[in-house]
Amino acid sequence: MMNSRPAACAGSFYPGERRALEAAIAAMLPESEKALPAAMIVPHAGYVYSGSVAANAYARLQGSGFRRIVLIGPAHRVWFRGIALPGCSHFETPLGNVSVDSEACIRLASSPGITESPVAHELEHSLEVQLPFLQTVLGEFSIVPLLVGEAGMDEVSSAIDGFLGEPETLVLASSDLSHFHPYVVAQAIDGTTAKSILELDPVLSQEQACGATAINGLLISAERMGLEPRLIDIRNSGDTAGDKRRVVGYASFSFGEAA
Repeated sequence: MMNSRPAACAGSFYPGERRALEAAIAAMLPESEKALPAAMIVPHAGYVYSGSVAANAYARLQGSGFRRIVLIGPAHRVWFRGIALPGCSHFETPLGNVSVDSEACIRLASSPGITESPVAHELEHSLEVQLPFLQTVLGEFSIVPLLVGEAGMDEVSSAIDGFLGEPETLVLASSDLSHFHPYVVAQAIDGTTAKSILELDPVLSQEQACGATAINGLLISAERMGLEPRLIDIRNSGDTAGDKRRVVGYASFSFGEAA
């Protein structure tokens, strides 16, 4: 029996009509690269703001053969303790349905700190906005959608450790960077944040990144597995949408085996 989570952000964060969405993503995606990551960090704002930064990361997945994406990002609308699974079989977007990996979710549900909360997922954008990009570059795939509430970085690391490095599986952490600072101030804050990520130093605060807990957990796991981080793109809404008085920062990173 299908139990779908309807798209909550279509028509606001990204185009709500299929052909307009396909055209918007095609216009943002650059040429693909062949080096495949084991994990990535991508932003999750409306496409007019962060879409091009995310697209520069997603271009690396074209033709990659990934069949499962572990999506982990912050909960913006509902407070809860731990990490939440969605309790559904599919996520809907204007490009079609994306299957939830039910077997993986069942395994995770028995882990400490993992809960099920359809309410937490219902209106959340941090995971949903990634799906049209993934549908465009991958075609068929399943997801393990994990929303981070009041949780520790070690809980995140524990949740993703079993997936990181698995064949045909990508771990994808969703996060924007600093919020609502003047352009130059944001550049300085986000530069410090990028430095910590590239040094695999899990010290980020919520002021540096709304998905700080997810990122910190990924950094712990990446260091344990010997994955090398690489900065793909870093900008802010002053670069992409024009207003430099109060900007939001965005960056994309990949994590792979050292050359």
